[in-house]
Amino acid sequence: MNMRRHLALTRAGIMESLQYRLGTAVTLFANLIYLVLVYFLWRAIYDSAGTEVVNGMTFTDTMIYLILATALFNFLEMFVVWDMSRSIQSGKIILDLLKPMNFRTYTFWSYSGSHVVLFTLTFVPTFIVVMIVTHGAIPMGINLLFFIIATVLALIVNFSMEMIVATICLFTESTWGINIVKETIVLLLSGASIPLAFFPELFRKIVEYLPFRAVYDIPLTILLKKNGTDTLEGLLPMFGLQLAWCVILTVAGILFWNHSVRKITVNGG
Repeated sequence: MNMRRHLALTRAGIMESLQYRLGTAVTLFANLIYLVLVYFLWRAIYDSAGTEVVNGMTFTDTMIYLILATALFNFLEMFVVWDMSRSIQSGKIILDLLKPMNFRTYTFWSYSGSHVVLFTLTFVPTFIVVMIVTHGAIPMGINLLFFIIATVLALIVNFSMEMIVATICLFTESTWGINIVKETIVLLLSGASIPLAFFPELFRKIVEYLPFRAVYDIPLTILLKKNGTDTLEGLLPMFGLQLAWCVILTVAGILFWNHSVRKITVNGG
C-alpha cells in the first residue's frame, strides 16, 4: 500500500514535469551553450599544456566526464530548498505537515517523477550522443548496472544534503544565500565542474572522503571504469563511501528535522 502511494506521487511528478516542456527545452539549450564554453576552455588548457595527457586524463576523457557530469547534474538537481522557503513564507508547509505521510518521504517521492523525466530527456540522449561522437569510448557492460546503483545512492545523498539545508529555512525563512553557497561547494567538490584528477594531491585526498564526491564523481568514475572500478576491489570502496554518507546524512537530517520542526514559524502565526 505504501509503495502504491509512493508510485502515485511519482506519476503525479511525471505529469507535472511534462506540463513544463518549454522549461526543459530552455534548460537543454542553456546546457548546450555551457558545454560549448567548456569545450573551448579545456581545449585551451590542453593546448597550453603541450601534451595529450594531463593528470592521467586525455582531452577526450575530460570532455566525456564533464558532458556526462552536466547531464547527471540536470537529472539529480532538486529544488527542495527553494520550495521549502516558499512553503514557509506562504504557510503551505502546514498543509504538507498534515498529510498522512512522513514529510521527508513525501518530499523525496514528489521529486521522483521529475527525475524519471529528466533522466529520459537529458541523460539518456546525452549518453547516446557521446557514444556516437566518440565511437563507443564509454565502456559497455556490467558497469552500466553498477552506474545505476551508484546513481540511486547519489540521489539519496544529494536529497539528504538538500533536506539539511532546507531545514535551516525553519529558522531563517529564507536560505537564498546559503543555498547558493551549498550549490557552489557541491559542484566544485563533487567533480561536476572540474574533474577531481585536476585537484592538488593533498586537497584531492581530503575531498575523496567528503560526501560531495558521492554525488557525481563516483557514479561517473564507475561508468567510465576509471581508478580500478573495473574490479570488485575498486568498486567496494566507492559503494562503501556512498552507503556510509547515505546513512550519516539521512540520520543527521532526520534528527535535525525532528528538532527543528517544533520551532516552525510561518507568516501570520
